Amino acid sequence: MERFFILNMVKTLATKGSKKLLNAWAFYDWANSVYTLTIASSIFPIYYSALFSSPDELVSAFGFEMKQTVLISIITAFTFLMVAVLSPILSGIADYIGNKKNFMKFFCYLGGTGCIGLYWFSLEHIHLSLLFYFMGLIGYWGSLVFYNSYLPDIAFEDQQDRISARGFSLGYIGSVLLLLLNLAMVMKPEWFGFDIGSTEEQNNLAKLKAMKVSFITVGVWWILFSQYTFYVLPKGISNGHRVTRNVLLNGFRELQLVWRQLKQNLRLKRYLGAFFVFSMAVQTIMLMAVYFGEKEIAWATDSEKTSGLIISILVIQLVAVFGAIVTSRASEKFGNISTLITVNAIWLCLCFYAYFMITPMQFYVAAGLVGLVMGGIQALARSTYSKFLPETEDTTSYFSFYDVAEKIGIVIGMVLFAIVDQISTMRYAILFLFLFFLVGILLLLRVPRKKAPLYKEASEN
Repeated sequence: MERFFILNMVKTLATKGSKKLLNAWAFYDWANSVYTLTIASSIFPIYYSALFSSPDELVSAFGFEMKQTVLISIITAFTFLMVAVLSPILSGIADYIGNKKNFMKFFCYLGGTGCIGLYWFSLEHIHLSLLFYFMGLIGYWGSLVFYNSYLPDIAFEDQQDRISARGFSLGYIGSVLLLLLNLAMVMKPEWFGFDIGSTEEQNNLAKLKAMKVSFITVGVWWILFSQYTFYVLPKGISNGHRVTRNVLLNGFRELQLVWRQLKQNLRLKRYLGAFFVFSMAVQTIMLMAVYFGEKEIAWATDSEKTSGLIISILVIQLVAVFGAIVTSRASEKFGNISTLITVNAIWLCLCFYAYFMITPMQFYVAAGLVGLVMGGIQALARSTYSKFLPETEDTTSYFSFYDVAEKIGIVIGMVLFAIVDQISTMRYAILFLFLFFLVGILLLLRVPRKKAPLYKEASEN
């Protein structure tokens, strides 16, 4: 029995830097990225908009009437605020007892269940429907708190850029495969056994049914494919401690400790400031891009709009695979910070371009450019932070700080976007975000160019 236990442990655990461990970690991107593509970015926004009789119809929720997009912006901002508050508590507990994998599992299963629950999303039961939306969103981002914190545990510094990019690439490929299936379901519902009739209204009802079923496929995919990651990843570094009441505040104490340590690490401190600013704009655009396309682009018909929006998301995902790889290679040649500055400059230009977009073709061009810089900035931002960390075994606390900064930034970005959208239009809201990229570039220029593996000697002067 003892021999079997030892053999099973050897089989399950993999050493740091090993191909098995790196691939298992990256494979979680394959599992969970279907949420960001189908739920956050494509089919759910289209389904949500289709529930209303006109783009200008207001929605009633929590005793208020507001624009459709404003409601989603507010719920999204609230969810990220919850993640920002909960992640220090949960990561503190996970670090204290040395079992962050179980917390990662919890959020994975919560998010997958929320996706499945979106099958019953309706305006008649708007509050319950928003609860399922909340579960999916908090499950995705909550699991990332622990997923990201594994990066310095499973990969050596010279591996982190590439394995981070590999994770995002796997996520794009896996999510595109499922989206292609979901796209076929929506565009050809009769192929999958959905009843269609002779009228356009009956066909639209069949497409809506297919969209609802696609939400179930996302939840099942997410939960199913995450099992390999959970099988291989270690539990964490166990301290042999038990949870007490004081541990609930331990995460915030650790964040305070990280903040004090940041004062002694100028490069990491300034990088986090820049990341906080540009990340809020990137995430806001990614979360609201399809809503913008649905409301502001002059589509000829509803059918063209549905297919056009999904195709644009596919373009983003496919180009993003290439973009993540190119950005990773560029960081090796020119340095992480210089590459991030260039990518932010492209995002800044995209904000101006989006303000003038009208036709579907212009939207497709924007989708290609967004894809080029979307995957690159996410993967490079994560790996740059990981490589700037001091020598420590407490990676969970540092990545909790990283995630809290990101989530608070998203809350601010989404709230500002909702305010501008409510008082004017989404075009002005998108244009407003260029300021964040501009400030992000200025802050990145202030990050010290000290000697480090990710910098070239020539860039130190």
